[in-house]
Amino acid sequence: MPGLAVDVIDIDDPKDPRVEDFRDLNSVDRRPDLPVLPGGRPGRGLVIAEGVLVAQRMIASRFAAHAFLGVDKRLTELDDDLRDPSLAGVPFYRASAEVMAEIVGFHLNRGVLAVARRPEALSVPDILETARTVAILEGVNDHENIGSIFRNAAGLGVDAVLFGQGCADPLYRRCVRVSMGHALLVPFAKFDEWPRGLDELRSRDFRLVSMTPDPDALTLAEAVDAEKIGFLVGAEGPGLTASAMAATDVKARIPMSRGTDSLNVATAAAVAFYERVRSGTIGE
Repeated sequence: MPGLAVDVIDIDDPKDPRVEDFRDLNSVDRRPDLPVLPGGRPGRGLVIAEGVLVAQRMIASRFAAHAFLGVDKRLTELDDDLRDPSLAGVPFYRASAEVMAEIVGFHLNRGVLAVARRPEALSVPDILETARTVAILEGVNDHENIGSIFRNAAGLGVDAVLFGQGCADPLYRRCVRVSMGHALLVPFAKFDEWPRGLDELRSRDFRLVSMTPDPDALTLAEAVDAEKIGFLVGAEGPGLTASAMAATDVKARIPMSRGTDSLNVATAAAVAFYERVRSGTIGE
């Protein structure tokens, strides 16, 4: 394909060492997206994008893809994206579906992978410079929930996701996949201290809203009218810790019916984000 920035390299041998970054994606002790392997051994800590759409979002993000692996059909579908000058000289390893399956360890229906190294982490102060609405997570250790929160944040105008203690890595392969690549586009950072780090938001005039099923809390609609909002959500079951809730300005609940006391954390976050949009205090 003339005009592509990437170098297309055909791979016929699944043991080819050039595709090591894509190997054994389901292996508990060798997965390339793990920063730390079982037993404390250092891992590759790579960021992996699965599928055409997620690969496109990686190309558009600050996560610079250093290699691709895919079947010819996906190479064709990514034709326009792979002309990006930033990809000059980046290899696109083209393989059959069978060879690709042997490399990654399973049949990948999405047919293409992109891989990037982790850039320098963003800081909380840098992220807050222009933010008006942020999601703050504590104890959310389920990869799919984190991925869903990123996807909801992207679709509902949330500027950033901040991580307190006890959260799973947002750059694990499953998080990136479930987020539809938005974990690569929505800025995120981790607090150095928790919950003391929340003082940084308060100093910037954020109203900190802790999500809770407490019937004595304000309804969500009553809590979202500040110029800047930080929504705190906690783990499935236990929710936010007492120390995190004590560090917030207001508790807010989603009115529930039929004896239901709470929603899945990603769903609850989405309701909060939408209520913020609906209130007119944030643009779509």
